[in-house]
Amino acid sequence: MSVDLRTRYLGFELSGPLVASASPMTGTLAGLRAVQQAGASMAVMPSLFEEQIEHEELSLQALREYGSESFAEALDYRPAPDGYPLGPEAYLDVLRRARAELAIPVCASLNGCTAGGWAHYAHELEQAGASALELNVYVVSTDLDTSGAELERRMLDLVAIVRAAVRLPLAVKIGPGFSAPAHMARRLVEVGADGLVLFNRYLRPDIDLEKLELVPSLVLSDSYDSRIPLQWIGILRGKLAASLAASSGVHTAEDALKLLMVGADAVMATSSVLKQGPAHFTRMQAGIRTWMEQHGYASIEQLKGSLSRENCPDPSAYERANYMRSLISYTGKFI
Repeated sequence: MSVDLRTRYLGFELSGPLVASASPMTGTLAGLRAVQQAGASMAVMPSLFEEQIEHEELSLQALREYGSESFAEALDYRPAPDGYPLGPEAYLDVLRRARAELAIPVCASLNGCTAGGWAHYAHELEQAGASALELNVYVVSTDLDTSGAELERRMLDLVAIVRAAVRLPLAVKIGPGFSAPAHMARRLVEVGADGLVLFNRYLRPDIDLEKLELVPSLVLSDSYDSRIPLQWIGILRGKLAASLAASSGVHTAEDALKLLMVGADAVMATSSVLKQGPAHFTRMQAGIRTWMEQHGYASIEQLKGSLSRENCPDPSAYERANYMRSLISYTGKFI
């Protein structure tokens, strides 16, 4: 039986459901070539961070002002900024070259939590040839006076600003920490998101006991991390007029299949590919194809959403009722 792996995400017909999500690998032309060759149907470049944008703006301002007050004849002096290796310009260059060479869609990414220069850079990314834009909203609120409602309002305003700035398909990547995730998902779609990427992994600091200081800590995901997007994609499938992509914990073909069965339109992998190399896309795609052949599925579209909440024989598996059953089944082992 011939299996059709095609899927639709953000309006694109992709050759398969596996997407190379943002990582150092997708930040270079060589890395983008490698994931395409291995079978990724779309690639998301690493995020261009709000801090990088601010750094560029401050650097350019400093260059323009440098020496302007030293001598009277220098008041109109403006150093040419073109030769300075600033992050955003390098990013745009890789994007332009990738879009000229690659056959798969290449999605640009912006990461931040304030309006800043986002509208400007979203437009720049569109002009550089981005196929789509992923807005990666990463917020860790430490202000005791800022409410969840205020943070959500800012996020919605930010999405609306970017939506107004570009015509590109727009995906919003969010974390799972909202008090009402389903409601927030609907609001994001209402203000302009064409798709949602579930979920961001919030990275936690660690402590160096010798230096006695907080240090950044990056721990790659494992398959268990896919359970959170699995739950919420299953709940949201069929409820929103938007694409749904799963992110976090995609390490095996089985992980990808489960996420597709609850309703993901695309499945994004980072940690597993960083660990095992781009060829892991080839292995996962082969595993998906083999499983579908063995279980009588002709296409991804047939598989997609078959175990979402609206199609599940036991919808309570997505709800609080399953919490008590899980506890009882576990504690029963020790009684």
